[in-house]
Amino acid sequence: MIPILITQFAQAGFGLIDTIMAGHLSANDLAAIAVGVGLWIPIMLLFSGIMIATTPLVAEAQGARTPEKIATIARQSLWVALILGIIAGLILQTMPFLLPLFGVPEALLPKASLFLHAIGLGMPAVTMYAALRGYSEALGHPRPVTVISLVALVVLIPLNLIFMYGLGPIPALGSAGCGFATSILQWLMFFALALYIFKAQAYQKSQPFAFFEKVDWYWVKRIMALGFPIGLAIFFEVSIFSTAAIVLSPLGEVTVAAHQIAISITSQLFMIPMSLAIALTIRIGTYYGEKNLLAMRRVQLLGLATGTVLALVSMILLWFFRSEIVSFYTSDYDVTHIAVFLVLFAIAYQLMDSWQVSAAGCLRGMQDTKGPMWITMLAYWVIAFPVGIYLARFTEMGAAGVWIGLIVGLSVACVLLLSRLYFNNKRLAQKFS
Repeated sequence: MIPILITQFAQAGFGLIDTIMAGHLSANDLAAIAVGVGLWIPIMLLFSGIMIATTPLVAEAQGARTPEKIATIARQSLWVALILGIIAGLILQTMPFLLPLFGVPEALLPKASLFLHAIGLGMPAVTMYAALRGYSEALGHPRPVTVISLVALVVLIPLNLIFMYGLGPIPALGSAGCGFATSILQWLMFFALALYIFKAQAYQKSQPFAFFEKVDWYWVKRIMALGFPIGLAIFFEVSIFSTAAIVLSPLGEVTVAAHQIAISITSQLFMIPMSLAIALTIRIGTYYGEKNLLAMRRVQLLGLATGTVLALVSMILLWFFRSEIVSFYTSDYDVTHIAVFLVLFAIAYQLMDSWQVSAAGCLRGMQDTKGPMWITMLAYWVIAFPVGIYLARFTEMGAAGVWIGLIVGLSVACVLLLSRLYFNNKRLAQKFS
């Protein structure tokens, strides 16, 4: 889990750096980034989430002692990732035309639109990197991904400065420059990981770049059948958080900026249970291939216990240091006041968030992805979204209403996913006996 956690923090740090750097420009720049990220993140996670299918498939092949399948899975995942990345990039090019329909204030449109156009150029790199990352981590080699992510985190700062403030022929683009910087960075990360996998001795037995392999529709269908529900489940969850900025945009840029800070803080903390869930997917996927139900159950219990402890630590840290954490983002008094208040709602759902994402990670390892997809859709879009909109727009709660909706949705998802994990264990006990 530890190298995966460092990788997740580093990748979440991209958005953190963008938010902090935009916040020190102006509230308008921060609000524009909030709107742009609110649309980009769900699209990015939907398509890169599909590529998470690479992880349980490679882990199963490892556990079943069929290494000859691993290289094929990796190659076919790259084909799927390339196609999906192009589609995602085209979707992001059209998103700016929809911003007025979402009620985004006219003052935010230019920078938010340019951000979306720019960041869409990096989507093929995002999805192909996700495929190679899943392949590498499932083989038990998460450290190369970690190193690349940490280096990229450092590189992003000067790239942002160049595009935000201008250099030579590059004009000063303000917060929209973060989109160009991130796109360039995504391509650099993909080529770095691909080159390492091609050269390193650890990958030679299942080398995906050993020779060219045309599209195999059997594997494409397997990857999509397993991965599409994963991508949708992640999309349903993350989009409910991200689109909250759009729901709140009529309340003014101060409210949106404060919300974006609180979301950014909780997004960094979410990397902890998310890393645990990825580790659970890999371990349970391997034991699933071995048909070792006892080991699977032990890993599940350990994972949920670990998630509980980590969530409690996060809650304590947020409670005592919420004002200091918010001060890293902005010095604006009004924005700070609202953001510190919203962080209290983030504290309230840490345990439920940890349990539900850990359960989802266990289910992916068992290659059960359709059930969690429907559960997340129900919890977030049928329940949380309408509750959040009603409380934010039609009561005096304002931004707090959206966060109450999130707490309700996470609670429903937590109960249903843990219940599904319990019944899956009973079903596999009969299947493997």
